[in-house]
Amino acid sequence: MSRGMIQSFLRLAPFRALSFDLDDTLYNNKPIIAAAETDLLQWLAQRFPATTQYCQDDWRQLKISILAAQPLLVHDTSATRRAVLHRGLKTLGYNDVIATNGADAGLDYFYQRRSNFRVSTAVLTLLTQLSQRWPLVGITNGNVNEQAIGLGDVLSFVLHPGNGVRMKPFADMFINAAERLALSPAQLVHIGDHPLTDVAGARRAGCQAIWLNPGFDQTVAKPAGPLLPQLQLSELAQLKQLL
Repeated sequence: MSRGMIQSFLRLAPFRALSFDLDDTLYNNKPIIAAAETDLLQWLAQRFPATTQYCQDDWRQLKISILAAQPLLVHDTSATRRAVLHRGLKTLGYNDVIATNGADAGLDYFYQRRSNFRVSTAVLTLLTQLSQRWPLVGITNGNVNEQAIGLGDVLSFVLHPGNGVRMKPFADMFINAAERLALSPAQLVHIGDHPLTDVAGARRAGCQAIWLNPGFDQTVAKPAGPLLPQLQLSELAQLKQLL
């Protein structure tokens, strides 16, 4: 697809609100998460020296083991990270009280580090322009602090999974967003970078979908998923054409 062109797959029906994925749609999340993971390992090493026995891959393997035993945890990234930190600290010899407190403090530290950036002025300006015509909301599988990164003034609310609410591509958050906006799902257009969680998830929930492909500040396009979006963008700024 040529840059600057919107590709249409399905007719975009009249709509009354826009929802946005956050990670890799409104900013490039990959370097942010990588830096936060590195910072967390350093934080752990300073406070819990035994954790220097673990590299990043050890923590990943621990996560895989925990999710295999507790598959519903996959819908809550914060609870998963807390469980991984707690299990790791216990395995490395710390008692339950220290492991519990350490896991809570580690999660708080990671949450702060992964939200230690600001969405670009260009994106905030675009969202402000769109918000003057339609309500905007966020639907994310992640746990970023939307207030800290500058989205609090442009998004009416942001939905996160957890506490019984399942991640995209399950319909939970799409339906919840439509209900809170007092709309039918078909009146909500969801914009996101992922062909399964964003595009197929929105379509299966009865919403319309706009696919950002490649993702924000990325160069490699993803292959299409099981369902086509209404529209495909190559860069977020093309949303101006909706105006």
